[in-house]
Amino acid sequence: MATDEGTEGRSSSSEPTTPARGPARDPRTGRAAARARIAQQATWVDLQIQRAQEQGAFDNLPGRGKPIEGLGKQHDPDWWLKKLVEREQITGVLPPALQLRKDDAELDARLGAMSVEADVRREIEEFNERVRAARLQPLGGPPMITQQRDVEETVAAWRERRGR
Repeated sequence: MATDEGTEGRSSSSEPTTPARGPARDPRTGRAAARARIAQQATWVDLQIQRAQEQGAFDNLPGRGKPIEGLGKQHDPDWWLKKLVEREQITGVLPPALQLRKDDAELDARLGAMSVEADVRREIEEFNERVRAARLQPLGGPPMITQQRDVEETVAAWRERRGR
C-alpha cells in the first residue's frame, strides 16, 4: 500500500470520508485543505463580523435605525446605475434630443448667472450650434423639436431681466 502524508496507511485511491480520519481528498488536487477551508468559511466570516462589532466598526453608520431604502419594491436591475447618476450628479446621458430640450429649459437661468454680454452671446451661439448639429444627425429616439434661439432677442431679454 502506498502511503501519503496524512493518510496513515490508507490506499491513495481510497476516497470515502471516515469520521476518525477527516475529509476525503479533493479528486482534482489531491488535497483536503481547500475543502476544509470552504467548510470553515461561514465560521470565519461570522468571526470577522463579531470582531468588527466588538471594535465598533458598525457604530454610527449612515442609515442606522432607518429602514433600508427600496426594500420590498419591485427589483430594478439598473438600481446601481440610477444611484450612481443621482449620487455623482451625472448629466448629459440623455438622448441628444432630450438633452437639448433640458438645456433649452435651463438656458435662461444659466444666462441670468452671467454678467458679461459677450459670454451670454457665446453661450447662445454654442447652444444654437448644438441644435444645428443635432438636426443634421440621423438620430434615433425622441423627435428633435428644440428650436434655435434668436441671439439678439435672447440678449435683449437677458438685458431686460438684469435691469439694463
